[in-house]
Amino acid sequence: MGNRRVAILGAGSFGTALASVLGAKGLEVRIWAREREIVDGINANHINPIYLTDLPLSESILAFHEPAEALRGAEVVLFAIPTHAIRSAATAVKELLTGQEIIVTVAKGIEGDTLLTPSRILSEVLHPITPKKNIGVLTGPSHAEEVGFGKPTAIVACGYSVETAEVIQDTFLTPMLRVYLNEDIVGAEIGGALKNIMAIAAGIVDGAELGDNAKAALMTRGLHEMKRMGLEMGARSETFSGLTGMGDLIVTCTSRHSRNRFVGYHIGQGKTLEEIMGEMTMVAEGVKTTASVAQWAGRQGVDMPITMAVHHVLFEGADPQDILYDLMTRDPKNEITV
Repeated sequence: MGNRRVAILGAGSFGTALASVLGAKGLEVRIWAREREIVDGINANHINPIYLTDLPLSESILAFHEPAEALRGAEVVLFAIPTHAIRSAATAVKELLTGQEIIVTVAKGIEGDTLLTPSRILSEVLHPITPKKNIGVLTGPSHAEEVGFGKPTAIVACGYSVETAEVIQDTFLTPMLRVYLNEDIVGAEIGGALKNIMAIAAGIVDGAELGDNAKAALMTRGLHEMKRMGLEMGARSETFSGLTGMGDLIVTCTSRHSRNRFVGYHIGQGKTLEEIMGEMTMVAEGVKTTASVAQWAGRQGVDMPITMAVHHVLFEGADPQDILYDLMTRDPKNEITV
């Protein structure tokens, strides 16, 4: 375990935070970054000059501009990049893999058009070099700003095989980063993706000053919506009561670190999506995921009222107050019916 080498593809906030965790644990960490500034900053000054700039990094962490250098000798390969970029990145590195590596993704989203989760994208692109059983997911309530600085965090490791999930757990487990196993990779990824949509909705509620009652209702009904999609795709109901369901939903809908809540908040304050995205340096996965899930719900005929409401606001210019009225005046339902 002590000399396990991990390659991290992507030097954004979460890739940097996990590099710090693994470096402090004594593992060999090699980061691939597109930005030359980040590569030089990590190697020369042991900081990422763009993301988490106040987080000191171990001198054992090396950064590379070429993916082949980062991947050389890696036993675990972590894709720390947004969902929409996974396919192109996986295609670029596929021929550099031996097929023996454990492949992990921390992305939380649904790919447009294909409507695939991150692990399924990797399985499709990396076949036949990497067997599906070697692919897994690390997910749960884990803001990079807290993980990197050693704040207590609990997350979930899933894999298409128990052995893969156990390697992921063993690799990332530390005294302050508690990693649980979960065999429901479908539910874990659906929970991780949909909580970003709900966080945008929660941000709108906060930005428009609609109150705590509205936010509590939004989060609770949002959990039902996550479960509804998950069950349709073969997930287990109990997964959504755990870290990658309720846990992720709570932290993303309430935290000042949440990029998706940030987007929603400023929409609730009256800004346009274009204005907000132009001011952000980091990716809010929930924006693209909203479009993907709305497309999925339409195809499958599944009732996803909060997702569709967020879609109307983000992409059709609907007024949040009007959309809230529409949600509140829907036909009465039985609360427990999924």
